Amino acid sequence: MTDQAVQTPVSSNPAGHPERVFSGVQPTGNLHLGNYLGAIRNWLPMQDEKPCIFCVVDLHAITAGFEPDLADKTREIAAAYIAAGIDPEKSIVFAQSRVPAHAELAWILNCVARIGWLDRMTQFKEKAGKNKERVSVGLYAYPVLMAADILAYRGTHVPVGEDQKQHLELARDIAQKFNNDLNVPGFFPQPEPMILGPTPRVMSLRDGKAKMSKSDMSDLSRINLKDSDEEIAAKIRKARTDPEPIGGTLEEIDARPEASNLIGIYAALSGKTKAEVLEIYDGAQFSTFKGELADLTISVIGPIRDRMAALLTDKGEIDRVLNRGAERAVEIAMPILAETKKAAGFL
Repeated sequence: MTDQAVQTPVSSNPAGHPERVFSGVQPTGNLHLGNYLGAIRNWLPMQDEKPCIFCVVDLHAITAGFEPDLADKTREIAAAYIAAGIDPEKSIVFAQSRVPAHAELAWILNCVARIGWLDRMTQFKEKAGKNKERVSVGLYAYPVLMAADILAYRGTHVPVGEDQKQHLELARDIAQKFNNDLNVPGFFPQPEPMILGPTPRVMSLRDGKAKMSKSDMSDLSRINLKDSDEEIAAKIRKARTDPEPIGGTLEEIDARPEASNLIGIYAALSGKTKAEVLEIYDGAQFSTFKGELADLTISVIGPIRDRMAALLTDKGEIDRVLNRGAERAVEIAMPILAETKKAAGFL
């Protein structure tokens, strides 16, 4: 994917940097079931395996425009992290904009990355559409800031969905080009993707071929973590399916996008495989299945929603968690930034 061929080393971390997980979510719109199943839930066991940094990436949030309630949305994401089980004593939870190393390192890495690399980023093409000339430079350079987010901590592992794998590959290329160009072998590790969970990609309830998204105009397309029990049940009841009953092989069900999506959601929430769900509900009508899927979804999302609401009654406490997390993040990132600037030749 690079203009100059980059040879991948045998080890992605030849200098033996400490293992460190980095991931984050944008504070834009409502968090939904896809965010929970595809990302946040999978972070929980990592806390006991490796040092983890979970960021609210508010700098990324302004690439599509400034939002007047960005601070409240940032608190909401932090509350969702904690409500879902992220322990801010075990893991570092903070807002990206509170650690200057992200933006400063991003500029240095912008001077390492190449236009040709960014031109190949499919997410930019999808988001910009026919309005490429009107979108912000920030949206175009988004993947470089993502690389800086990871490399500011010399992150070694990044839990990503399928749609973010290309961005992580770019981060790996940027890390290796920096190391090669400045003759500092192993200075930055090449972060490894962690594709976790049985449902890395949750699709829209209205279109089984489109990813569940905060930006979808229809609220019926997603289950928000803030939805009431009644709203969850109604959305699942109205979810698009085909007229055929549940059944067939995995290959056959995957050819039915809406059916496959609902079965996949049930599998992820229940801890079963899609094959097991197909066996349990073989021959059942979706009218019956949807009722049981709604009950299961409510049993998982309901307690998270209620704890989020309780946490958000004390914004001061959320701010204290984020401030302490930022202090801990700065302790890691600023020395790495200083070493980066020295390697780059700055005073």
